[in-house]
This record gives sequence, C-alpha cells and structure tokens, in this order.
Amino acid sequence: MATRKVCKTVLVLALSLLLLCFLSDAFQPRAQSSFQCRNAITLRQHAMMSSSSEMTTARTNDKKMSTEWELDCYSRPVVMSDGKKLWEVLLTDSTGTMRVVEALPSNRVNSRELRRVVEAAIDNAEVKPKAIRFFRGAMFNMINIALSEIDVTARPSRSTYALAQWLEERNREVYPKMEGYRANMRAADPSGSSFLDIRTPVKLPDALRGEKYAFVSLPLSEFREGGGVSLDNIGVGKLCPIDDDLPSDAFVQGLALFSSRAKALATWLAGAEVASLKCDLRRRELVVEADISTQFLMARLNDQQREEGAMFEEGKDKLRGLHFISVQENEDDDPSGFWLLREISTTL
Repeated sequence: MATRKVCKTVLVLALSLLLLCFLSDAFQPRAQSSFQCRNAITLRQHAMMSSSSEMTTARTNDKKMSTEWELDCYSRPVVMSDGKKLWEVLLTDSTGTMRVVEALPSNRVNSRELRRVVEAAIDNAEVKPKAIRFFRGAMFNMINIALSEIDVTARPSRSTYALAQWLEERNREVYPKMEGYRANMRAADPSGSSFLDIRTPVKLPDALRGEKYAFVSLPLSEFREGGGVSLDNIGVGKLCPIDDDLPSDAFVQGLALFSSRAKALATWLAGAEVASLKCDLRRRELVVEADISTQFLMARLNDQQREEGAMFEEGKDKLRGLHFISVQENEDDDPSGFWLLREISTTL
C-alpha cells in the first residue's frame, strides 16, 4: 500500500530512533536519536476610492476547487488618499485555486458588508463552500456574525495555509507597489503569542495520550506530485500547500506519534484544528498549536529531548515552517492521521 511506503521510507532513512514513553503527564525517554526521514498569480492592483470598492476574482491553477474556504478581513499596510487604512476581504479555497479580493471603505468594515462579499463570492463560485476558516482573533466577533447567517460552518483556525501563502505574496509583491505603502504597519501576531507568551498549554486528555513518539523526517519530494504521501493515504489528516521554490531534496522535519488509540487521537486532532507543532525550548515543552490560540501540551523535554527539539525547529526554519505529524499504532502500521503543517508568520 502507498501508506506503507511512507512508513518504510521513514524507517529506511532512519539514522536512529528516539522512542519516548508517557509517564504521568510527560513523555520519558526509552531510546535516543533522530532520523532524517503555487501556482502564484499577481492580481492586478485594484483601483479604489474611499467610498467604493471592486471585487476581483481569479482562478490560479488547474486543481480541483475545495469546499473548504479561508477568509481574512483586515487592514493592510497602505494609507489611502483620505488618510485611512486600506481594508480588504480576501477569500480563497484550501487549494489556492480560487481567489477573491475586495477592498472595503474604512467606514463600512462591518459584518453586513463582509457577509455581502462572502455571499457574492459563493454565488459566483464553481464549488460552494461547506466550511470557512479564519485565523484573526481580533476579527472573531465580526467574522463569526457575518458567517452565522450563511449556510456554512465557521471554523476559527490557524490552519489557513493557502490564505497565508497568498497574504505573504501580497505583502511581498502587491502592497509595496501601492501608493501610501507603510512597511511599519504590518499586522501583529494574530495568535497573540510572542517571546513573552503567557499562554498555558492545556494537557491532552489521558485517553488521548500516545505511548511513545519519535522525531523523524521525510524528503520534501515525498509530498510533491508522484511522491509517497497524498490525500489518498493520510487518514483523517491534511496536507498544506508547498511553495514551488523549496528544494525537493530537502528534508521535512516531523513527529511520529505512536498510540494504541491512534484512531481516536487522530480524530481528535482533526477536530481540534491542529495548526502546527512547536518545541518551546525555553519552557522545555512540546506543544501542539490549535484553533486560533489554544496550545496542547504533548511532552516535557529533558536535556536530550531539548537537543532533538532544537534540530526539529532548525529544520522548520529552513523550510519556512514546514513540518508534519504522523499518528499511527506502531512503526509498521498505516497512519490513522497524517498532517503536513506549516508554522505561519506572525506578521500577516
């Protein structure tokens, strides 16, 4: 099976394996090691007046459009001729195939206008959305109200990878070319996290804790077309988009989590809107980031584990935050859930 190829590839690439057992509320080491296991489009700069706006819709690739959409409504680092910030609504699907952008006058940034934009995009879409994700906590109330009267499921989530990819593109290629651009107006961290993060990770429920885990890695080529990891063999997991310019021979860092309750754990992670995995080296914690701002504690790290975590974080940085989690019963089993994740920039 294709899924067995993933597991076997990981094992073949193994330099060594770190297996750690859960004891009480933390993992304890059993053996140590680590093993190495878009189509972009530049939308035309849209003309705006402070009292009017224009919707621009584009199809960016030949992928099948998804029923899962991603939404952002926020100010951009541009000051208009009237001295007010540029506000935009961005809508895309999870594959980045469909993109809709509309500017809103600052005096019309409200749930009614946002609902109008979303409804118009749905009316014009080839594939209607079943769920719409949004990541900005500061806009939670307005977005939630706007979506509450539309026949979709609103999902507060930082797993808005296609949207993040598009925002990065616009921050790089669109806004700097606009009159009134102000680089120092880039958005703050949407999750509210920082070096002085005071959030306290929530412990995983006892019934969902794994028995052991391993830091692993896979070649990036495994996630590209023709590779061993695809939507057909990731269980209830999810694959985020990959930037085209990343080298296929690079290794993506990940965590293989082994549990006799793998199916239950994978299902729970899917429902929790898992966004990324982080080794907090300062606190010595292995943390799962979920929904808009929630953290779940997966492990406490001793000195050796902290070194492994540092390598994991270094690998993420080299690939713009790309990493993965695989949940399975044991090393030879198919994944019950496999997530290719990305830690998103905090200045979108």
